[in-house]
Amino acid sequence: MRPLEDIIDKLQVLQPELRRRFGLRSMGIFGSYARGRQREGSDLDILVELGDEAGLLEQAGLQVELSDALGMNVEIVNRAALKPRIGRRILAEVRML
Repeated sequence: MRPLEDIIDKLQVLQPELRRRFGLRSMGIFGSYARGRQREGSDLDILVELGDEAGLLEQAGLQVELSDALGMNVEIVNRAALKPRIGRRILAEVRML
């Protein structure tokens, strides 16, 4: 299990390239890692905001890229697709990078 600070450091290094390739505007960690309750095998939940030109292919590509770069399962959620109820919970705990 990777420490959260190592994951954050890696994501910050990757951000410029992810912005260029996938239209990434912002990202943050939520879920078990943000709450400090991750366990061995926990996936990493990342909230992303993508540019208007980014579609489902870019979102899928970003998820694969992040999973490969971090060596762990990554689930991404596009901020634009948040439903009000779950969105409030995610936004309350997200750690933006």
